[in-house]
Amino acid sequence: MTSVDPITRAVVQHRLSGIVAEMGEAMLRTSYSQILNSSRDFSLAICDAQSRLIAQADHIPVHVGALPWAARAVEARFTDVAPGDVILMNDPYHGGSHLPDLTIFVPVFASGRRLFWTIVRAHQSDIGGATHGAYNPDATEIWQEGLRIPPIKLYEAGKLRDDILDMLALNVRNSYDFRGDLFAMIGAAHLGERRMQKLFAELSAPVVEAAIEGVLDAAEGQARSVVATWKDGTFHGEAFLDDDGRGHNDIRIAAKVAKHGSGIEVDLSGSGPQVLSFVNSSHANMHAAVAMAFFYLIDPDTPKNSGALRPLKVVARQGSVVWADPGHPVTLCTSHPSNEIVEAIIKALAASCPDRVMAGWGRRFRIAIKGENPRTGRPFIWHLFHARPGGGASAGGDGWSSIGEWHSVGGLKFGSIEVAEARFPLHFRHHEFLPDSGGDGRFRGGLGVALDLVVETEKVALGNTAGEGTRHGSAGMLGGEDSTPHRYRLLSKDRPPRELRTKEVGIEIHPGDCLEIRSAGGGGWGPAEKRAKAARERDRLQGLVTGDAAKARAG
Repeated sequence: MTSVDPITRAVVQHRLSGIVAEMGEAMLRTSYSQILNSSRDFSLAICDAQSRLIAQADHIPVHVGALPWAARAVEARFTDVAPGDVILMNDPYHGGSHLPDLTIFVPVFASGRRLFWTIVRAHQSDIGGATHGAYNPDATEIWQEGLRIPPIKLYEAGKLRDDILDMLALNVRNSYDFRGDLFAMIGAAHLGERRMQKLFAELSAPVVEAAIEGVLDAAEGQARSVVATWKDGTFHGEAFLDDDGRGHNDIRIAAKVAKHGSGIEVDLSGSGPQVLSFVNSSHANMHAAVAMAFFYLIDPDTPKNSGALRPLKVVARQGSVVWADPGHPVTLCTSHPSNEIVEAIIKALAASCPDRVMAGWGRRFRIAIKGENPRTGRPFIWHLFHARPGGGASAGGDGWSSIGEWHSVGGLKFGSIEVAEARFPLHFRHHEFLPDSGGDGRFRGGLGVALDLVVETEKVALGNTAGEGTRHGSAGMLGGEDSTPHRYRLLSKDRPPRELRTKEVGIEIHPGDCLEIRSAGGGGWGPAEKRAKAARERDRLQGLVTGDAAKARAG
């Protein structure tokens, strides 16, 4: 094999990072739907022909951790890949995570050899199925959740299979945005391919390949050097889903984590059985959640690639809520149980590396609204990305407020309020930090958000909810307190106020109705009695902790 010096290896590593970052900028600027061009619910990566994750952009961790499994499915399906091919897939039982996440693969060749894939995964605002917005709390099987796409060739040798594209677009509710977003994904993946070809022209493909082997080996070494400093032993942690939407509460996610030397094994076999609900996880998504937890605990400057994952072994039981049998619904899985898998693992490792663990981040509680925009007469589907929950505190300090959930760690944005109001019949009456929502501790959890959102349609709209976090707040860690849970209500002029459950379909939203949203904060870290008096006074002066809560914490 060609040998490379450390400087060349570093150049290749940073060039690859630059390529996936540029792919992300292309997606942001060319995608059609607000879920992508405002909320940035997409991810970019490069895998090699061995399905190893080589490079990723800093977008949505739960997307990227599952991509090697998607690459394996593509490699298993196609042996006749040619330049100009574009492969599309989304099926959770063929290496995908959940149906709304379409994934595009573009092959990268050099001297007739296929060496890499440039990959784009992006969440669609609709994927067909029984309900709008891609989430169906009523689903008892995956066929009720939307279109399933195993690995297929959308382009063959540069020629579009427009019959397939027409079929797909016909089966979603917003075909205009669907087509635009899909072509944005293809364009971003082709941009990555062109940048890879430029890198080959400058350094040669053998040098790039050799440098990548060095990058993977170095990432493994860095990860192992961190794990080796943790306490050896077998540790246990657990977390709970609120419910399955069918009356079964407190669904257990259990992690047994064995750490020895520089290796770590995560065993999720003790988790509860699969359910007839979309809170099950697909196999690839479960692996992504475990990878997230591990990556959150190693050094931030270690490249997050397949080399860094070599110290990690995952054990799980098929037929459990973290690895459902084929055919079960799984659409919520990228949020839940992903967050709970991370939480259980980090709770377990709190006894092994207490200075590295963080308290729980807020859980996802989304609303999708379908209606008619009176300003245009056109139908719309809008997804709530505002009112992000707070992040958990850590040994480094207080948690970030309104940063989002553990599965995205800030990668999902809520975008401009003004742009949302211009594009949709919505009025954000106010959107501000929610005092007292973060868990108390030596370091306080970040705050959630208070949002009053008025729906300014002229006809009745329909809402669906999908999420968690109204029974369980964000977990405190190492003596810190849990956060407050979510509380969402629908306020109407002509109807009594009502609590919104996390798993509902067909909610009638009348013109002028207000969604009163109070999102959870993050968990606290460390005993509350160790919080500095100056920090408590600062919280009080800034209005982050108020009234009785401030008095109780001061006492």
